[in-house]
Amino acid sequence: MNDLSSPASLHSPSAPPSSVPGLVWAYHFRPASGACQMLPLNACLGDLEVEDGFLWLHLSLADMRVASFLESLDGIDPAAVMALTTHDTHAAITLDEQVIHGTLVDFQRDFDKETSDIGWLHFFVSDRIIITTRLQPLRSVDRVRGVIEKSGARYKQPIDIFEVLVAEFQRTLISLVMEFTEELNLIEDYVYENAPRDERRRLAPVRRTVVRLHRHLRTVLTLMRRAAAADDDEMPLGFDDVASRLIARLEAVDHDVYALQERARLLHEEIDSKLSSETNRHLYILSIMTAFLLPPSLVTGFFGMNTEGLPFAHMEHGTLFAFGIMGLSVFTAWWLLKRTGIF
Repeated sequence: MNDLSSPASLHSPSAPPSSVPGLVWAYHFRPASGACQMLPLNACLGDLEVEDGFLWLHLSLADMRVASFLESLDGIDPAAVMALTTHDTHAAITLDEQVIHGTLVDFQRDFDKETSDIGWLHFFVSDRIIITTRLQPLRSVDRVRGVIEKSGARYKQPIDIFEVLVAEFQRTLISLVMEFTEELNLIEDYVYENAPRDERRRLAPVRRTVVRLHRHLRTVLTLMRRAAAADDDEMPLGFDDVASRLIARLEAVDHDVYALQERARLLHEEIDSKLSSETNRHLYILSIMTAFLLPPSLVTGFFGMNTEGLPFAHMEHGTLFAFGIMGLSVFTAWWLLKRTGIF
């Protein structure tokens, strides 16, 4: 497998000198001089020939030419090209001959706001270049760009950019945990009011998002542990220390996400319990009313028969006697319910 250690290997000799397709941004880091330069958006392949430092290329997969461009680069094997252009929705981390490539979880960003919708960042890291691709704008990547604009000189090698990308994802998770915690606090206040409300519809999207976050976070954490246990000759320079720090970060936020997931589950069970108790109370009241109304209904049904010889049919106050029997039946039903402890 070729590597990207020499400047001439950044492009194929047969590739025409054209602009880089799908380029969102590109940075040239010079650790020796402490400089970080942003390349123009119309940068061509010749601009990628750097004598010192390393490059970060961030590409949009909305441009269909990105796959052809990546295939034209020496040092990127077909597996890495596939990892950079895939539309699979699952995390992956692969180490191979001191390069690392795969897919990380991120969160999508709209033009005017940040969202909690899951997005996917594909990456390739060698000793001289880091390439990232995405389909939708992503929250963590844009924040990393802002950090680089302020202090890009502190990054000494491409694996440092990879570390800050995962670290920014962890910080985003923490902010989401705080947002969902506040949302659960509000739902909890409503649930424990004297007049409980059905908050399941409000709770459902929170539970769904938290469960997805925890599932993807556990996957990334497992992949990071597996990569950290790989042979030293497979790891890029400095990846061992980077993986140890990232694993510690991810384990810390994993505990918070799991606790949030359990809290949402218990809150859902509490809502179900409250609603079940309220339903049982209504059924109890309905049963008591039925027990009180059934005896007088039998009395009225009896006296409503069109047959001869009905009691009180020819008495002057027969209707009052019938009402008295109805009242007596209600009292008898109440006495029986009291005697049996039902009421």
